[in-house]
Amino acid sequence: MARRRFENRDSTKINRTNLRNSLKIFSYIRPHLLHFIVGMLVLVLGQFAFMAVPGVCGEMVNVAVQKGKWGFSINQLGTMLMVLVISQAVFSYIRTTTFAVVSEKGMSDVRRDLYHRLIMQPVTFFESSRVGELSSRITTDVEQLQSALSITLAEFIRQIITLVVGVGILAYLTPKLSFIMILTFPVVIIAAMFFGRYIRKLSKNRQEELAKTNTIVEESFTNFSIVKAFTNELFESKRYSDSVDNVVGISLKFARVRGLFFAFIISLIFGCILFILWKGASMVQAGEMEAGSLLSFVLYTMVIGGAIAGFGNLYTALAGAIGATERVQELLHQEGELELNAFDEKYTQLQGNVVFENVAFTYPSRPDVQVLNDIDISIQSGEKVALVGQSGSGKSTIVQLLMRFYDLNAGSIKVDGKDIHKESLINLRRNIAIVPQDVLLFGGTIRENIAYGNIHATQAEIERAAEQSNCVEFISQFPEGYESIVGERGIKLSGGQRQRIAIARAILKNPTILILDEATSSLDAESEKVVQEALDRLMQNRTSIIIAHRLATIKEVDRIYVLEHGRIIEKGRHEELMQIPNGVYKNLADLQFNMNV
Repeated sequence: MARRRFENRDSTKINRTNLRNSLKIFSYIRPHLLHFIVGMLVLVLGQFAFMAVPGVCGEMVNVAVQKGKWGFSINQLGTMLMVLVISQAVFSYIRTTTFAVVSEKGMSDVRRDLYHRLIMQPVTFFESSRVGELSSRITTDVEQLQSALSITLAEFIRQIITLVVGVGILAYLTPKLSFIMILTFPVVIIAAMFFGRYIRKLSKNRQEELAKTNTIVEESFTNFSIVKAFTNELFESKRYSDSVDNVVGISLKFARVRGLFFAFIISLIFGCILFILWKGASMVQAGEMEAGSLLSFVLYTMVIGGAIAGFGNLYTALAGAIGATERVQELLHQEGELELNAFDEKYTQLQGNVVFENVAFTYPSRPDVQVLNDIDISIQSGEKVALVGQSGSGKSTIVQLLMRFYDLNAGSIKVDGKDIHKESLINLRRNIAIVPQDVLLFGGTIRENIAYGNIHATQAEIERAAEQSNCVEFISQFPEGYESIVGERGIKLSGGQRQRIAIARAILKNPTILILDEATSSLDAESEKVVQEALDRLMQNRTSIIIAHRLATIKEVDRIYVLEHGRIIEKGRHEELMQIPNGVYKNLADLQFNMNV
């Protein structure tokens, strides 16, 4: 669904509705309103100073031929020009710095709120959205907004002032010539509409192809070990090259259309200027106009022509900024499962009694597939239970429901007799820790990854957790010790080392309920022994839910639940289940234990 929401992102057209909605982003400018007002004021003053320059230049020519109208000498007019140029430079500096304050601080607030909103979304949101797409919202779209605030908006207002003031001056000075120039406006506008529609379409196609290339890079780099294992470097390289070639093809077509549009506009404008120059020269020769006035007129015409030519680019930039604003606001208004103030609530330790009653569940993305049906599980505080079954039987889904990653379709889950949907979500998850099969570490240090279980932990507490999880053995072998960088996703560590850091992280969290999701299934025998010792210490006096494929690791648990096709078909201790003739658990156990003999 989220992917469909983000489609057609580059086909935004400026209209009253999306313009009004886009203005809501200006709420982020309100704290910096003074800078914005100062920037707009000096922008207007600077542009008025710029528009006075052609008039002064023309008057200098009139004075030179002794037909001056303003009563100033050439030296005075020269001084006036110098003052105008310096004033414009000062105004330009003030405008640039003040708009930089507005755009940098305002957009940093947008980025902050956008990240806060995204990080508070439920698991289902990220399952239906592409991470690259969401990253683009924070980077590309916000950068587009920042550029619009700091450059595009200022340029757009400058061009409007240039157009309005310039036409007004020309209409006052030489009505006949200004009428000739104004006749070109409809032609330029119609051409801009015709070319603009085609340019927008090509721009949209180009952005979509660029998104595909970014997706290829993201997927191949994220799964580079798979690429290497299957020796598909050539395939990925060719796939990326083909995508880049498509981008180049569309970009060249885009450039040709834009070039044709600008060539037409420039030819029209310069043709108009040359015609006006010829017509004005005829008027000067006939004594109907002064040479200086003709110079001023030509200069104003060139300035206005440049403004008109620039409207095409500015329109495209503003349309893109409006589209970016809509996409950013869509996420800013996305309702999350948590709010920031929820983290201020006081932590309350739970006892760890867990009960599933008649639980049924289907994933929102696959409503036609019944994942769990009529699940009843009862776990007393401090008990160790195991979930066993074939892949896809629903084991991981059960613990995800306990952590409220998803909402139930039917039934209830209670902790200490209270429905988990009536329990504070923050407090519930603070009481639960998970050691997964595939441990994902952050790219920082060992200390930072262990401390992720409790970001307020002291170094002594971190070292104690590392000792209890058998991490000290390998940490002491690194020259940097706890400050050793683990690499992206923990690539510099072995599987067993990553597992032990995950255990240390869980120890530091000190949970009431512990979830072990096949925590030793991917380890060799030696690593499994070390990790299992750490897990045994971690499970002491904690409610533990163990998802296991290796049945030898769960022989001593208090109760085993055997799942098949989303239903519990057997339950009991290891010895009890082994007594069931042709039982599913017995068959699995016989198969595994006989293979190990």
